[in-house]
Amino acid sequence: IIVAIHGFGNIGRYALDAVLASPDCECIGVIRRSESVGKDAYALRGVPDYPSLDALLAAGSKPQVILVAAPSRKVPEDAAYYLEKGLHTVDSFDIHPEIPELVKKLDASCLKGKAVSITAAGWDPGTDSVFRAYFEAMAPAGTTFTNFGRGRSMGHSVAAREHKGVADATSITIPIGGGRHSRLVYVLLDKGADFETVRQAISEDPYFTKDPLEVREARTQAELDAVCDASHGVAMERVGASGQTSNQHLKFDMRINNPALTSQVMLACARACLKMPVGCHTLIDVPPVYLLPGERMDHIARLV
Repeated sequence: IIVAIHGFGNIGRYALDAVLASPDCECIGVIRRSESVGKDAYALRGVPDYPSLDALLAAGSKPQVILVAAPSRKVPEDAAYYLEKGLHTVDSFDIHPEIPELVKKLDASCLKGKAVSITAAGWDPGTDSVFRAYFEAMAPAGTTFTNFGRGRSMGHSVAAREHKGVADATSITIPIGGGRHSRLVYVLLDKGADFETVRQAISEDPYFTKDPLEVREARTQAELDAVCDASHGVAMERVGASGQTSNQHLKFDMRINNPALTSQVMLACARACLKMPVGCHTLIDVPPVYLLPGERMDHIARLV
């Protein structure tokens, strides 16, 4: 599977790790900002980087799938660009309420380019979405609670960094229980920035308006670095009924490195892109066997 990676931040770097560890995949290039091209030679490990898709194509390479490792707010534009050029895309868009509209938008781009998109392909949304679907299939009447953390949310951290006056930021998700969460955001301010102005702007950001929020100022980069490891996790449970039998209690729990797992799911979806029909899909649309390398009957014999 010939892939290229769009972006080389946290997700992009771990995506390259995942590709290099997968014998059925090859990365032919990283597409990134022109001012970054030529940097990070050690992290790229011999993979060439380019300022644009045109530059990559001019070098004589053509990917089958683009792993769009961009912040969620940039995914709609970035993914649509590649899809309309006939390239499959996988992204980890994570703004849950906007996913249905994004699926419609990217579906139109897929039809233009006769390509496949798998969007919201991380662990939540993504693989957790699949577990929620299985839980409902097993116990149709009931309630599922998804409790995230404790850990750093990449999407919320990026959203906090985008605000004027913020030099750097990290957002910690703290589970309250019953599927509710609070957000603890540490910000390192640009010189001369006013903390109260920054705090107010973050509190009005749609990423943060639905949850209790506390914003703290980090005085130095070292102070911020001390709280921004990549740990995260989820504890999901459903209490419900199968048929007319109640008290069915289903649980799923994991503790993970956030960007490493996200990028691994994206790479698994790159495999699925080559088997899915034209259009935009999410992970609940993808047969699980499509995510695995190798032959279907081998997986049936091993897993079923």
